[in-house]
Amino acid sequence: MKVIIAVVMLGIVASLGHALFAMSSGPDHSGRVVRALTVRVALSLVLFIVLIVGWHLGLIAPHGGR
Repeated sequence: MKVIIAVVMLGIVASLGHALFAMSSGPDHSGRVVRALTVRVALSLVLFIVLIVGWHLGLIAPHGGR
């Protein structure tokens, strides 16, 4: 479970980096920025769902839980 969380978080950071690079390339690449930020939002939703499901199944616990 921790590996899945780490991979999704790295994907979020990579997507933000891609958006930053596309944004710094100029206004011609606004479609790439929007696409990268859409991927980031989707990965954030996936991370949230994975955390909720993992907590519900008892695979992960909040601080002080175990």
